Amino acid sequence: MVCLFWLDNSVRDAKWLTDDEKSVIERALAADATHQTVHGRALDAFRNGKVWLMCLIYFCFVMGQYALTFWMPTFVESTGVKGGLAIGALSAVPYLAALIAMNLFGFSADKRRERRWHLVIPSLMGAVGFSMAASFAGSTPLALVSLSIAAAGVLTCAPLFWSLPTAFLGGTAAAAGLAAINSVGNLAGFVSPYMIGALKDATGSTAIPMYVLALSLVIGAAAVLTTKKNIVNR
Repeated sequence: MVCLFWLDNSVRDAKWLTDDEKSVIERALAADATHQTVHGRALDAFRNGKVWLMCLIYFCFVMGQYALTFWMPTFVESTGVKGGLAIGALSAVPYLAALIAMNLFGFSADKRRERRWHLVIPSLMGAVGFSMAASFAGSTPLALVSLSIAAAGVLTCAPLFWSLPTAFLGGTAAAAGLAAINSVGNLAGFVSPYMIGALKDATGSTAIPMYVLALSLVIGAAAVLTTKKNIVNR
C-alpha cells in the first residue's frame, strides 16, 4: 500500500531526488535502452531467437541446480557416509563453498562489466565438479571437495544468468520474454530430479547421472558464448 501511494511513476516526478540525481538516473536508463534490441508487443519476445536461446541456457543451468539441491544427501550417502546427522552436516559443506563463489563472481562481474565468461567459468566448474564427484565416489573427502566445486559453479550461474536477457529485452516484450525464460527454464526443476532418479535406478550408480549433469552444464556454457559481448557486457 505504501508503494501505491508514495512511489511516483517516473524519475522526473520523484520528490525525494534532486534535479542532478534525476538527470543521472535518466541518462543511465537511456543508455540501457539503446542496447535493448527486443521491444514492442509481448508477442515479439516469443518470435525472437535470443529469447529461446536464453530458455536453453537457463534450462541447462537449472538442471544442475535442482539435481544438486534435491539429490545432495544421496550423493553424500553414496560415498559411504552413514547416519542422518553426518549426511546432513556434510551436505551443507558444498553450500558454504557456493556462498563464497557467488559473492566473488558477482563482485568481479560488476567490477569488470563482463558477463559471458563470469557465467561460462562457473558453469564449467559445475561440470568439472560433477565429473570429479562421479570419479571419486569411493572417497568421501574427495567427493565432498568435488561436490563443493559443483555447488560453487552451479549455484553461481543462477543469479548471474539474469544479466543476459535483461541486457537486450525492453518494453512490454521484456515482461513476456523474462516470463517465458523463467517458465521454460524451470521445467528443468521437474525434469532434473526425475531424470536423475531414473538413471540412478537403471544403472545402480550415481556416476552416470552426474556425467549427464556435467554435459548439460557444458551445453549451457557453449550457448552463453554465442551471445554478443557488446550487448551483454554492461
